[in-house]
Amino acid sequence: MSSTADHWLSAARPISGPLIDVSIAVVTLAGTLAQISHGGVVPTRPGSGELDPVGVVLAAASTVPLIAWRRFPLGVLVATAVASVALAGLAYPVDLLLGPTAALYLLAASRGRETPWTGRTTATVVGLLAAYIGAAAAGGTFPGSELLHTGLAWAGAWFAGERTRLRRERIAELSERALRAEREAARERQLAVAEERTRIARDLHDSAGHAISVIAVRAGAARLRHHQDPERSVAALTAIEELARHTADEIDQMVGSLREASTDGELDAPPGLASLDTLVAHHAATGHQVTVETWGAPQSLGTAADQAIFRILQEALTNAARHGTGGARIALAFGDAAVDFTVTNPVRADGTPRPGGGHGLIGMRERATLLGGTLHAERVDGAFHVGGRIPYGGHRP
Repeated sequence: MSSTADHWLSAARPISGPLIDVSIAVVTLAGTLAQISHGGVVPTRPGSGELDPVGVVLAAASTVPLIAWRRFPLGVLVATAVASVALAGLAYPVDLLLGPTAALYLLAASRGRETPWTGRTTATVVGLLAAYIGAAAAGGTFPGSELLHTGLAWAGAWFAGERTRLRRERIAELSERALRAEREAARERQLAVAEERTRIARDLHDSAGHAISVIAVRAGAARLRHHQDPERSVAALTAIEELARHTADEIDQMVGSLREASTDGELDAPPGLASLDTLVAHHAATGHQVTVETWGAPQSLGTAADQAIFRILQEALTNAARHGTGGARIALAFGDAAVDFTVTNPVRADGTPRPGGGHGLIGMRERATLLGGTLHAERVDGAFHVGGRIPYGGHRP
C-alpha cells in the first residue's frame, strides 16, 4: 500500500528543470549522430556518413552544452554553433543543426525585460549562421541543403521562441491582473463591511436615542400623575417596560451584528415606513398624539430610502416630544419620482432655536442628502416644521 502511494506521489510531481535540459541534450545529440551516420537529412554525399571519434566528440559539443542554457543562453548558442561549424568544415553531413536550433529557441523564449533582444544578439546569430554556411561551402559545392534546412529551422526557432515568450508574459500579466482584481475586490468588501457597520451604529444611535427620549417622557408623566391617576401611571410604567425590553432586544441584535467576524449572513434591516403605525402608537401611549395624513398612491421605495424616511420621522417625533407643547402631525405625499414628508408640532413662543439645528437635525439632513434628497427645518407661527423630499429607489453612493 505504501509503495503504491509513493508511486502515485512521484508520478504527480512535476518534471524538474535539469531533467528536461538533459532530455533536450540527449534528443538533439541522438538526432545529430543519426544525421552523420545517415548522410544528412537528405543524403547527398554517399559514403560520408561514417561515425568516428572526432565526429562523435563534435556532435556532443554541439548538443551537450544545452544542459546549461538556463544560466548562459547566449553562450550555449555560441558554443553549440561553433562546434557545428567545425562539423561542417570537416565535411560531416550535418545539414540541420539540431543543437544550435534548440539553443536559439530557448534563447528567444527565455529572455525577459531585463535581457532584451539587442542588435548585438542579432549580429551574433547572423554571424554564426554565415560561418556555418561558409564552412559547408568549403568543399566547393553550393550548400543548398544546409541553407534550406538550417535557415528555415533557425527562423522557425526564433519565431516560436518569441511566441512562447509573448505568451508567457501575457499569462504573467493576466495573473497579475487577476491578483490585483482580487485585492481590489477584497478592499471593496472591507469598505462595504465598514460602511455597513457604520450604518448599523447610526441606526443603533437613532433607535436608542428615540427609546430613551420616549421612556423619559413616559416616566415624567407617570411621576406627575402618580397621585392623581395611579392606573394611568401603571399603564405608563408598563409601556416603559415593554419599550425598554424591545429596545434592549434591538440593541442586542445590532451589537451582535457588529461583533460578527463574518458578513456572509444577511443582516436584519431596520424598520421602514411599514413600522410607522407602531412608532405612532408608542408616542400615543405617552399621551403625545400623532396624526398621519397621506396623499397619492404609496409606491415601492428603495431599502435605503425607506429606512431613511422612517429614521427621519422617528427623530422628528422624538424632538417634538422633547421640545414641543402638543401633538405632532405627519404628512406624506407620494409623487411620481419622490416622496415628500413634513412633521409639524407646536412649540413654546419663547423657545430659542439652536443655530443650524442640533445633532438630530444634522443627522436627518445627512441621511436625506446621501440619498439625493433634501431636508429643511424652520419655526413658523409658533410651530416647528421639518420637511424634505427623498427620491424613490434612493441609494447611498
